[in-house]
Amino acid sequence: MSDSVDAGGATLLARLQGDQATARREQDKDRVMLLGMIIAEARNREIELRRALTDDDVIDVVRKGIKKRRESIALYTQAARAELAAKEQREVGQLEGYLPAQVDPAELRAAVEQAIAAGAGTIGAVMGKVMPAFKGRVDGSTINAIARELLARP
Repeated sequence: MSDSVDAGGATLLARLQGDQATARREQDKDRVMLLGMIIAEARNREIELRRALTDDDVIDVVRKGIKKRRESIALYTQAARAELAAKEQREVGQLEGYLPAQVDPAELRAAVEQAIAAGAGTIGAVMGKVMPAFKGRVDGSTINAIARELLARP
């Protein structure tokens, strides 16, 4: 999916920038800030990689943004700050709209089972075999949880 193009014909980074411009016109300050942070993180990643970003690179940045917000939700919930947790949850929902369609759980479970059957006996080995096939389409923690469950079975 590298350098892939969405249905509108624009790269994911261009889509983020277009959505930010739309949010700016609509004076949706929260969305402008959210997209601005993601775009800035993408630009930093571009500098770090010293090459133009592919859609897969931008998807990784979006996933990291979602992960950060989920960690914040847990902390805010623990601190009884429901309004801040709700704001972070809204941002997660907005960012998830930029990710490709998620993988069917049955397909993922079958891939993990196949990796284990092929001799992958540790979490790391399973992750190494399964992650490349689902890169950008599923969170690593989901694969990890399925692998732990299946490896723990007698």
